[in-house]
Amino acid sequence: MDIIMLIIGLLLIVAMSIIFCNALEHLGERLKISEGVTGSLFAGVGTALPETIFPILSIFSFRQGNANNEIGIGAILGAPLMLSTLSLFIMALSVLKKRGLNGLLIIEYKGLTRDLKFFLFGYALAILTTFLQNVKFHGFLNALIAIILGITYFLYVLLTVKDSTKLVKMGQYIRAEKRLFIERLGLNKNKTTIIIQLIIALILLIYFARIFIESVNGISKTYFISPFLISLIIIPIATELPEKINSIIWIRQGRDTLAISNISGALVFQGVLLPIVGILSNNWILNKWVHLVGIIITFLAVIWINIHAKRGNVKIMHFIFNGILYFINIILCFGIFYTGN
Repeated sequence: MDIIMLIIGLLLIVAMSIIFCNALEHLGERLKISEGVTGSLFAGVGTALPETIFPILSIFSFRQGNANNEIGIGAILGAPLMLSTLSLFIMALSVLKKRGLNGLLIIEYKGLTRDLKFFLFGYALAILTTFLQNVKFHGFLNALIAIILGITYFLYVLLTVKDSTKLVKMGQYIRAEKRLFIERLGLNKNKTTIIIQLIIALILLIYFARIFIESVNGISKTYFISPFLISLIIIPIATELPEKINSIIWIRQGRDTLAISNISGALVFQGVLLPIVGILSNNWILNKWVHLVGIIITFLAVIWINIHAKRGNVKIMHFIFNGILYFINIILCFGIFYTGN
């Protein structure tokens, strides 16, 4: 039954995420917002909601327990890892035949390097915070760092909007590809109906995420699988399907900036804002080898892309390398888990 509920929850989560993103596209079009803002902020944040909800509900669950905390920490670390490795790898594979390994991505490199720099700063600060948990005033330091991370994301939003102003003036704003879902019910499309669709999708997303978490807990107990490994691997893959689907569609259409900013924007959201949940829960303790492996792989993947983005030379082969890093992480994590280290 847990496996059945997990599959049902997964399908419904993906469906609600797609509906949510559909409303975001129409809202961006109505507000005349650029592809960079829509990709990095609207689509990036919107499609990141499922994996954001998981750690929040897990860590602050009314039935607090070690398994729930492991799922929450694993989801926080797993999201940036998945975005910077497997998501880029799958996106590259979708156009590999057409573009080849040396295919150059035509993207707005200034925006990409901005996103990656904000992620590296915020994520590094969040990881360093784990070493402060034995300090006498760690509660105060946790709150201070959480505020710094919040301000960092706010500044990121301001710079993203500012950088896109020129593009909007040139008429380069997002255009929705599909009809608003709620129109199929006979309602007219306007700001009110767009917001209604957003709210309904968000509420259902939270509900189905709760079901999914309970299923993960049940499966981990039945098959004696570490909740951390499930949350590090299964949950991020499941919850980031909307990001992968949207980015694959956009890159195959030649809309590289929108495709990449969808991933990089979600990366900033997950790496800067989401750790605040773990930090404020007073359970932000990363004391396992699997923690360290995932963190190192994530930094390597992001730094690798950032190096080539600064050169204005991101190619399909660079994303393939990130995919290799992901599989190295999986092998190491299972090796560590089954050896008991």
